[in-house]
Amino acid sequence: MTDARPGETGAPIEELSEIRVAIVEDQRDIREGLALLIGGTRGYSCTGAYASMEEAIPRLKSNPPHVVLADIGLPGMTGIEGIRLIKEKQPELIALMLSVFDDDRRIFDALCAGASGYLLKKTLPERLIEGIRDVVAGGAPMSPEVATRVVDLFRNIRPPDTADYRLTPHETRLLQLLVEGHQYKTAADVLGITVRTVNFHIQQIYRKLQVHSKTEAIYEARQAR
Repeated sequence: MTDARPGETGAPIEELSEIRVAIVEDQRDIREGLALLIGGTRGYSCTGAYASMEEAIPRLKSNPPHVVLADIGLPGMTGIEGIRLIKEKQPELIALMLSVFDDDRRIFDALCAGASGYLLKKTLPERLIEGIRDVVAGGAPMSPEVATRVVDLFRNIRPPDTADYRLTPHETRLLQLLVEGHQYKTAADVLGITVRTVNFHIQQIYRKLQVHSKTEAIYEARQAR
């Protein structure tokens, strides 16, 4: 068997000797409980259990897991901010959110940040283990309540066919790059412009879309197709 990281070699889950999981959770009892559950389950190992994203991020580079199991409501950097940064630095890592929050905005922001699944903390231990395996196999595990909200969200957000934000072709191309996952620096490289110019165009896009962040701009772009 091989222990290669999915995303680097494309090794199917059946060939993994174990699934390595890192935990980011600020509540000590939950963090230690998750570490015991994962480390004590055959075919799984816990590579680290961290109380914050600030602590976790440098460790994930030196001891990379297959899955980062992260809370959202962390002290300092939030789980969503941390996952976005992790995916920028180590795009092969798989992010799975484990949270008490089931509101539309946090679910949407987590998925846009790069999370591949979203489970609630009340998830039964056996379902959590199953969810970790599912996400490594390419699935998108979600608690039933979360899945229902995601379906409702996409059912109810269809924009009018005549939606027109009057973006210029240059602004439209820049927005498309953001939707594809580019950061300001890489978008500037693709377009052959400076980051300062990108920032100028971004402000114009925000004004026309009536949004205040990159996540909101991507959301509006996807709804308007």
